[in-house]
Amino acid sequence: MAGGPKKCLSFIGFSLICLKMVASANTAPEIPTIDQAYSKISTSITVEWATVPGATSYLLTAEDGDTVIETMVANSPGTVTGLKAATLYQITVRSVSATGRSPASLPKQAKTVLAAPILEVSSTSPDSILVQWEAVYMAIGFSVSIMRANGLGRIWKENTTNTSLTFTRLDAGTLYTIKAYAWNANGTPGDDSTCNQRTSPRAPASIQVSLDGGALKASVSWAPTEGAFNYTVMALSDSSELSCSTTLSACTISSLQCGTEYLISVLASNDAGSSKSTSSEALKTVACAPGRVTIQEDPPGHLSVAWSNVDLGDYYVAFVKSDDGLEVHCNTSLTQCNFLSECGFTYFISVFAYNKAGQSPLGDVFNYTTAPCCPSDINPVLVSSDRVEIVWSPVRGAELYETKAVDGFKVVECNDTAPACTLSALECDTKYNVTVYSFSEVRGSNMSCTSRFVTTAPCSPEIKNVSKDAFSMIRVHWRSTNDDATYTVTAQGEKGLYRCSSKGESCVMGSLPCGSVFSVTAVAETQAGRSLPSFSVPLETVPCCPAGLTVTQVTQSVINVSWTVGTGAQTYVTVLESHTGQSKCLTHQNQCLLGCITCGVNYTVALKAISATGLTADCTYQSYSSSACCPLGVKLYRLSPNGIRIYWQASRGSTNYSTDLYGSKGIFTCAPRAGLSFCDVTEIPCGDVYTVMVSPVAETGLKLTFCPKKIYSVTCSGSTLGMVIYRGKRNAE
Repeated sequence: MAGGPKKCLSFIGFSLICLKMVASANTAPEIPTIDQAYSKISTSITVEWATVPGATSYLLTAEDGDTVIETMVANSPGTVTGLKAATLYQITVRSVSATGRSPASLPKQAKTVLAAPILEVSSTSPDSILVQWEAVYMAIGFSVSIMRANGLGRIWKENTTNTSLTFTRLDAGTLYTIKAYAWNANGTPGDDSTCNQRTSPRAPASIQVSLDGGALKASVSWAPTEGAFNYTVMALSDSSELSCSTTLSACTISSLQCGTEYLISVLASNDAGSSKSTSSEALKTVACAPGRVTIQEDPPGHLSVAWSNVDLGDYYVAFVKSDDGLEVHCNTSLTQCNFLSECGFTYFISVFAYNKAGQSPLGDVFNYTTAPCCPSDINPVLVSSDRVEIVWSPVRGAELYETKAVDGFKVVECNDTAPACTLSALECDTKYNVTVYSFSEVRGSNMSCTSRFVTTAPCSPEIKNVSKDAFSMIRVHWRSTNDDATYTVTAQGEKGLYRCSSKGESCVMGSLPCGSVFSVTAVAETQAGRSLPSFSVPLETVPCCPAGLTVTQVTQSVINVSWTVGTGAQTYVTVLESHTGQSKCLTHQNQCLLGCITCGVNYTVALKAISATGLTADCTYQSYSSSACCPLGVKLYRLSPNGIRIYWQASRGSTNYSTDLYGSKGIFTCAPRAGLSFCDVTEIPCGDVYTVMVSPVAETGLKLTFCPKKIYSVTCSGSTLGMVIYRGKRNAE
């Protein structure tokens, strides 16, 4: 039943073809005849036929029982494409013209060749290439050949039934062309497959490594290798892997680690792969900077620098540079160095490790500041009773100075940035232990500074009293607590400056001028200095006695005493004293009238000059004798017409007298001999009235004028001898 339909179908088809051929016999072109059909490519079959007149094109048909593929071509030969490899096809041809197409030609069987193997190639080493492929349908063997891509050299060809093949003894880094195809049981070759493959390069040789220790980078160079597109330098250590790539023959690896040993290798690579590392160069970098650096100054003036050991360090160099630019160093294989140091410097310290590669990188730079220097020239420029001002030269490294004055448990201090200090509120006449400490913020105070003793000036004495002795000497008494002090007392006033000195508690000053006011102060002085003056005490000397005193007889019982002004005197007391009594007056003026004076008596004259405060100066002068008493009982007797005798009753004591007659016709004078109480005036005109005055004459020859005057009339008639008529008494002028 099954075979029937396959045949029926075949008959019906034949009948239709015949009918079509009959119907179009007059118009369609002729049926072509296939000469041959063959396959050279696994996806196509080429058909050759005789040309049909009138045909403009041909329709090629390939059938494999499952699919029908048609291709229109212009003429013979024609190729049907898009076929399956190693497949048997029924090939027919139809001619085509404008009037139609012919029936199919008689079929021709043709089989497509084997498919080309799909190659996978790789270079497993610089001198070999591995070719691999998958099995090809209907293939029983394969043929693979290889040659340089540039056509130079010979061709290697290998047949195999396997699906891989390795070509060896090739040139490294060279581009090769590989061709492969499969054949079937008839030995018919299939499509070939072609590809290019380059062998991998050989590892570079003549590797040179140079280290820049400061920058921690290595420059690596090598001889170029054939066929290398790129180079990779590898630096391997226990803890890291670094690399650099280049197309040149040198490369620099940066960021190396100090104190590390690297293995340096160079790989060449191309599109086939990389070379195998055959050798490597050992590289030791510079050692790392030493760590855990410690700096100690013990004792002062000696710096000890210590550090930890580092890998790959052969020896160490420690540098110490002071802030004035001076640098010293030490070279050692140990981990410690000692240096001399000075006060007040900041030292910058760095430690380097060295090996054959060079110097380690700069590590931390440490600075160490030594204690500031101590002032050495402490100089007290001012010492008083309660303060001391000291100065010194500035010292290196000091930012501040601490000055302390110690007296037992009492401490006085001052802090200042200036090289000077004034210690105040000190005790007078006290020895202090003074120390100036230098201070810096980094190191603090230098407590090793030496001290010196400074004694304050003595305490000011206290004047207890000022006394005056019987000899007008001024004695000043004071109280003081100073040890071994010399005291100087000064009296200062308008009349000058007066001093006395003593180591005790009093001294005497003499020759102070009278009538003066002084300010008295006392000062104590020791080797430490002078005290402040004591509080002043006023001192007033007694007034000066008047330099001159004059006594003038005003009347017989009244005298006038006058004197020059006594300096400092405001009030005067004048006293005249005799056996008969005393006469006294008190006045602010420089003269005084004294009454009740007895004539002809010697008086002592005394004057007291009294100041405004009551100080009294007793002044004594030469004695004064009061004038002789005026005579009594003055009478005139005529001696002759022109002569007059003046007679009087002499006072007690022997006194010289002088007689004066004042008339209109002249003045007539006579002086008796000593011891007489009368005198004669001759040649006096008569008939005139005369004023008669008999006056005692002082020892100085001065004639007193205060005795009473009498008036007498001298007539020209009568006896030539007799009294003159008394006319009256006239007051003394």
